[in-house]
Amino acid sequence: MNKITVVGSINLDTTIRTEQFPKPGETIHSKEVFTNGGGKGANQAIAAARSGAHVNFIGAVGNDDSGKTLVNLLEQDGIDTSGIDQLGSVRTGSAYVTVDDSGENSIVIYGGANQEISNEHILENQKMISTSDYVVAQLETNLESIEKSFEIAQKGSASTILNPAPAPEKLPEKIIQATDILIPNEIELETIVGIKITGESDLVKASNKIHELGVKILIVTLGSKGSFYSIAESKSGFVPAFEVNAVDTTAAGDTFIGAFASKLSHDLQNIEEAIKYGSKAASLTVQRYGAQPSIPYKTELMIQ
Repeated sequence: MNKITVVGSINLDTTIRTEQFPKPGETIHSKEVFTNGGGKGANQAIAAARSGAHVNFIGAVGNDDSGKTLVNLLEQDGIDTSGIDQLGSVRTGSAYVTVDDSGENSIVIYGGANQEISNEHILENQKMISTSDYVVAQLETNLESIEKSFEIAQKGSASTILNPAPAPEKLPEKIIQATDILIPNEIELETIVGIKITGESDLVKASNKIHELGVKILIVTLGSKGSFYSIAESKSGFVPAFEVNAVDTTAAGDTFIGAFASKLSHDLQNIEEAIKYGSKAASLTVQRYGAQPSIPYKTELMIQ
């Protein structure tokens, strides 16, 4: 069982289902509106926990009903929430998700408490970080908290996994140099390396640039085209996706990362198997609505 510590975001998601996205200045009717737990960090933590990993969470919520509800949802999946700080000066993070009939989504997030995680709080939980197998982070929290977490992980026994989303044009040097495994999607990779991805040759060029920055492993999620992976000075390849009819792509990438991290061995010998497992989990997620409610359990992921 992998021990995973997620340093990340916790949001209350409001999802709006529409036939199509509204044009600028247009008012349209929604088909359904509902709220559920979200935030890339929380989604990834739940995906890992539902796949059998021991999961700790480090983050922050506001002193409000939303924060209490979201922490409770994490605890329901057996996640250790002792690393979540409750802040009285700011609201819990939130996200507003529009999903059209093709399953595509458009998301606006309000960072709130996610942007207020202090280095002091990270240091209070350094043992949790340093003794993990993997420390997972995204870019929906303040960057200082990620830098400090990865610094502690490097000094301990943990490997680091970064999901660079939302993708900046330039990743901070301290973060990228402390990243062992980088998992962007196609658009995020294009933003980071400045290369338009149109085929395998572009993926190879991009992976070479990523490895030059000091990242050992790159995994690019390509939606229905599967995943591309590259291990520096070792090997690369594609893992195909599972063909399904998607109704909502929200949390698909998060599910992949959490499920993948739950299965990856430290010697990387099962990397293709772990990617396949993450892809299977994501393929179930996109067939359901919402973020956390759509994330599958390991009993649903018996791969033939």
